[in-house]
Amino acid sequence: MPRAAYYLSEPKKRTSCVVFASPHSGNDYPDRFLQQTVLNQKTIRSSEDAFVDLLFQDAADYGAPFLKAGAPRAFLDLNRSPDELDPALIEGVRKPGHNPRVASGLGVIPRVVANGRAIYRGKLPMSEAKRRIDGYWHPYHARLQALLGESHELFGQAILVDCHSMPHEALESVYRKNGKCPEIVLGDRFGAASSPEVMEAVEAAFVEVGFSVMRNTPFAGAYVTQAYGRPSRRQHAIQIEIDRSIYMDERRIRPNAEFDRVRGLLAQVASRIAVLGQGPVRLAAE
Repeated sequence: MPRAAYYLSEPKKRTSCVVFASPHSGNDYPDRFLQQTVLNQKTIRSSEDAFVDLLFQDAADYGAPFLKAGAPRAFLDLNRSPDELDPALIEGVRKPGHNPRVASGLGVIPRVVANGRAIYRGKLPMSEAKRRIDGYWHPYHARLQALLGESHELFGQAILVDCHSMPHEALESVYRKNGKCPEIVLGDRFGAASSPEVMEAVEAAFVEVGFSVMRNTPFAGAYVTQAYGRPSRRQHAIQIEIDRSIYMDERRIRPNAEFDRVRGLLAQVASRIAVLGQGPVRLAAE
């Protein structure tokens, strides 16, 4: 099993209501899991948000905590509800109502990685699914909820920045006819997970350092933004998707020549976003 459910980088002093999190950058692939899968060690990583944790690791320097998953996405998807169990993979699961994520093999215990490639030869017992959910899903989300609760207690509101990466081909399929692909896609479930003011301020933080940005297409946010985005309660959640091609070689899963430059720019972005949550915050919807 992966060594830890999560890793938390905390600031010396909490000065911001912002919480940064990376639920898909876990890369601890235990031997037992690698023996279960039919995929090789490179292919199994194709759905991982590789290096996103490194891109945002300086967040704590700006007074905001940074929570990183310990378990890899192919093992357990923290951006799914714990009841999104796939009957095609988990023994004893009743067929649910229509859920496109589960139907495509991307439930809380994924059946496939990128491009629909199957992870396993057969089904997993329910006991295995429960072991992963109890050991990794619940501890991660309990810690995330506690961090957001601390934000409310200290600052009167919380802003969750959920950090992800996206394959370049996912952008090309949407923007090919509409011109240049964005480098960043921000998702707030079309306004349901964040106030307009917070979304505009986060977008400005990216634009001001030179990134091209779009909102909600092709990714508007999944479980995390849906579960934690409550702008009427002064809790905002925004998903960040970064085009992988701007900082890594997607085929080899290695940082490319632009990695350090992109990391430096994202450090500036994290600093600007953290400042949004300092002191008496005026951005939250009343």
